[in-house]
Amino acid sequence: MPAITTNDLKTGMSLELEGELFQVIEFQHVKPGKGPAFVRSTLKNLKTGAVIDRTFRAGERVEQAIIDNREMQYLYNEGVNLVFMDQETFEQVQVSTEIAGDAVSYMIDGSKAVLKMHGSKIVGVELPASVILNVKETEPGIKGDRVAGATKPATLETGLVVQVPLFISPDEAIKVDTRTGEYMNRQND
Repeated sequence: MPAITTNDLKTGMSLELEGELFQVIEFQHVKPGKGPAFVRSTLKNLKTGAVIDRTFRAGERVEQAIIDNREMQYLYNEGVNLVFMDQETFEQVQVSTEIAGDAVSYMIDGSKAVLKMHGSKIVGVELPASVILNVKETEPGIKGDRVAGATKPATLETGLVVQVPLFISPDEAIKVDTRTGEYMNRQND
């Protein structure tokens, strides 16, 4: 793996520290009036999702991790594993639901996702910023019940429960933000 200095850090870059993979969320070079310069950084653990703050000496050498992003199509859930297919080679890959994390709640058969690979090991699943899912169950909207900002729970086709406006009814398609899990808008066919 290529070694870089902390002066070369960039947002989104992946590092290998103490046997774990981290992604740089943000960093700041600090040159105090007295003493040596240092780099203050916020790192996200790619395995656990935990976010940590870490301070490095300026010019300190760290290992850069090469993460390969491969777009794949989600095929089906096999209990503890999710099965994806590479669109170019038609190779099928299994990813544990533990590695996929919250992505399981937003994927339906045929949806696309980017698998993050470190060597031949899958270290994460990245989804688009939003997905369109169908509402499976929710209380029907009552005519005239249009209180501004009022919401009700709705169960989507993946089993995810989100808060939706009162006018949403079962079998409607809605757009959901995959980063926050919140309703964005209703999708018209």
